[in-house]
Amino acid sequence: MAVKIRLTRQGGKKKPFYRIVVADSEAPRDGSFLEVVGTYNPMLNPPKVDLKSERVSFWLGKGATPTDTVRQIIKKAQKSEIAA
Repeated sequence: MAVKIRLTRQGGKKKPFYRIVVADSEAPRDGSFLEVVGTYNPMLNPPKVDLKSERVSFWLGKGATPTDTVRQIIKKAQKSEIAA
């Protein structure tokens, strides 16, 4: 079972809101997942990211692979934590 850290879409029409989840790579985008590790709201300026960094580190250590978009979100979130 390959595990990925990816986005699942929430919110209404033209008002996207995403959960950052750990899921089996074969599960549908909005299907079952193992754990919610954060949220991403692109509608705010600047976009708001809430991450459970301990859980993200745990899953990365277990071999989970983030999607390209999630990898960028994690990088930006870590930069903002360091600057704060």
